[in-house]
Amino acid sequence: MMTDTQAAWAVITGASRGIGRAAAERFLAAGWRVANLSRTPCDLADVTDIRADLAAPDWGEAAARALAAAVEGAGRLCLIHNCAFNVPAPIGAIEAADLRQVLEVGLVAPTQLNRILLPAMKPGSSILYVGSTLSLRATRAMAAYVALKHGLLGLMRATAQDLAGTGLHTCLVCPGFTETEMLKAYGGEALAHLASLSTQNRLIAPAEIAEALYFAALNPVVNGSALSCDLGFVEP
Repeated sequence: MMTDTQAAWAVITGASRGIGRAAAERFLAAGWRVANLSRTPCDLADVTDIRADLAAPDWGEAAARALAAAVEGAGRLCLIHNCAFNVPAPIGAIEAADLRQVLEVGLVAPTQLNRILLPAMKPGSSILYVGSTLSLRATRAMAAYVALKHGLLGLMRATAQDLAGTGLHTCLVCPGFTETEMLKAYGGEALAHLASLSTQNRLIAPAEIAEALYFAALNPVVNGSALSCDLGFVEP
């Protein structure tokens, strides 16, 4: 049984729903302590909620104190950058304000959070980014989201280089079409079409991505990698 000073901690942005919540559940089941950094509390027992609006440029100052207090003396620490949102629009129509907000939440906030938590990370700790198949490809009318997810690939690769020799590792987990609240908003017919694009003819369960994240947290061999977790796309 781990003592408080030996406890492994997972700090997850957006752990109140979707992939983030599933990740919180998986790490809790393995005996880790979990902190949720989000505007919305997580409904899982034993999760430490730290309220933060990652779209607000000044979120870090207050959250830094709460995070430091939560993970003080932790052993292994896994930071999971999961929080993101999308403003669908093609490249000729995306508003500058919308693009700034997408990048603020999904790209700027992770860099701030890395800076806050890196001093508390001991060897064996990890920084995991939740990307997308759109980190590796593109599709129409998703300009801001594609830019964000491609940016995370670059940030992860920079993280791997900058942390060389520290005993820390990083990777980008790239889910395919996952049955989250964001995806379900498109409706039944659209979901059926997206499922048909997988070689397994189904959507991915958030718990499957959570399992990939847990694997990545424990296995430094993935350092610097982009892990495609998409069930395989049906090629045209």
